[in-house]
Amino acid sequence: MRYYHRFIVNAPISAVAAFHSRSASMGAITPPPIIAQVHEAPAVLSEGSVMRFTLWMGPLPLRWRARMSNVGPGGFVDTMERGPFKVWVHQHSFVAVDDVRTEVIDSLHIEPSDNWFWWLVGRSMMLGLPALFAYRAWRTRRLLESKHARFQSSPASTSGIA
Repeated sequence: MRYYHRFIVNAPISAVAAFHSRSASMGAITPPPIIAQVHEAPAVLSEGSVMRFTLWMGPLPLRWRARMSNVGPGGFVDTMERGPFKVWVHQHSFVAVDDVRTEVIDSLHIEPSDNWFWWLVGRSMMLGLPALFAYRAWRTRRLLESKHARFQSSPASTSGIA
């Protein structure tokens, strides 16, 4: 499955890239009731860096190990090396709309696990992607635009499953 989401944030690309390069930002944009518990990660993501974390979906722990690649000012890719899916590749892209606005694009390639239990968990997570990424867009705007309040409000998010 492929999933795509994009939105505009009223902040310059440098601020958006800096925010997303910090591993602590993952927890800041994870919606409740999900709890993100980071076990290992550099403060700032770089080429080849690894994040080990658990996403708590209520009492169910989803343990992940993701490796970062193609890290640069225009985004990065996180690829699940271990976790609840057979494949999870998440491309984070940042594109300057102008000097004060940035388009954030999330493109995912996901395949559920062959294990029946993790297949069910994965499928339910995949159904929740629109809500997850709507929250992430709202939270990113809230955190970044408060620092850049002089900019205009941004247009609506768009997303889709292919």
